[in-house]
Amino acid sequence: MPSPTLFRSVGALAAVASSVVLLAGCGPATSDGTTLGFVNGANTEFHVCLERAINAEAGAENAKVISANSNQDPAKELSNIEDMISRNVRALIVQTVNVDALKGDIDKAKSANIPIYLTSVLPGDTGSILGAAVVDLKQVGALDAGWVAGDAGGAPAEAAVIAGAPGAASDLLVGGFTAALPANVKVVATQPGMFNRSKAQDVAENMIQAHPDLKYAFVANEDMAFGAQQAFRAAGKNVKIVTVNGTDEGLAAVRSGQFAATVANSATLIGQTAVKDTLALLNKQNVDKVARIPLTLITKDNLDQALQYCLKS
Repeated sequence: MPSPTLFRSVGALAAVASSVVLLAGCGPATSDGTTLGFVNGANTEFHVCLERAINAEAGAENAKVISANSNQDPAKELSNIEDMISRNVRALIVQTVNVDALKGDIDKAKSANIPIYLTSVLPGDTGSILGAAVVDLKQVGALDAGWVAGDAGGAPAEAAVIAGAPGAASDLLVGGFTAALPANVKVVATQPGMFNRSKAQDVAENMIQAHPDLKYAFVANEDMAFGAQQAFRAAGKNVKIVTVNGTDEGLAAVRSGQFAATVANSATLIGQTAVKDTLALLNKQNVDKVARIPLTLITKDNLDQALQYCLKS
C-alpha cells in the first residue's frame, strides 16, 4: 500500500522544470553531486510531470540532472543519448519513444560504461539495464477493458480505440485493452491520436460518423480523451470514455461524468522512484532492480484513491 504522503491531499514539493536544467538541492547529500542524464520522450502532461518529479527528487538528493527531449523521434532519442555520453553523466534515465529502438540505445550507452535506468517500460533483457520503474501498461488497458465489460454486461456493443503515437507506451496500452475485452464488445475502429487533443478530436469525429452506434471509446491519455469527448458531444452521442493518467483535470472529468473511468498512473511516483533507485543502485544499495508502479482504476466511487499525478510548478 503506498504511503499516505503520496496521495493528492498532500502538498506538492517545489520543482523547477526546463528543457535543459542543472539542479542542486539542499537535501541529504546521498548522491555526492552525481550528475544524471534524463532523456524524455515527448511534451505531453505525463512527460512534463515526469521531468518535474525527476528534477525535484534529484534536488532533494543533492544530485544534478541534464535533460533533453526526443519529441517522439527514435533517431532524436539516440542522438540525445550520444550527447549525454559526451557529457559523461554517471547514469541515464530514459523515457523511451520506441521499445524497438531500445536495444541500440542501451548498447550505445553500455559501450561508454554509462548504465541506463528506464521509466515506464521494461526490455526483454533486464541484464542490460541498471533498473526500471515499470508501469504495467497492458494492465492499464486491461483495467479499462474490465470496466467496459462490466458496464456492457453480456449485451453486444461497439468500441473504438484512439491510440497515442505508435511504437512504445501506446501499443502496450491498446494491446492490453483489446486483449481483455469480452467477446460481446467489438472494436470497430482504431486510429492514432498522436497524444494530441486536436488530432484526437478529428479522429473521434471520423469514428462517430462511420460508426454512429459506438458505445465505448478507449483513449490512450486524458488530454486526447477531452478532444474525443468534445467530438462525441457535438455529434449528440453519449459514448462512454475510458482512459488513463489520473490528472486533476481527468479526475474532475470522472467526477462530472465526462469520462466513465480512468486509470491512475502517477508520473510523480515514477519520477521520484527513478531518481531514488538509480542513485541507490549506483551505490550498490539493496533496492529492487525493477520497481512496479501501482495502478488504480478510478470511477466516481473511489476518486480519493488516486495518487498525486503531478507536482506543482
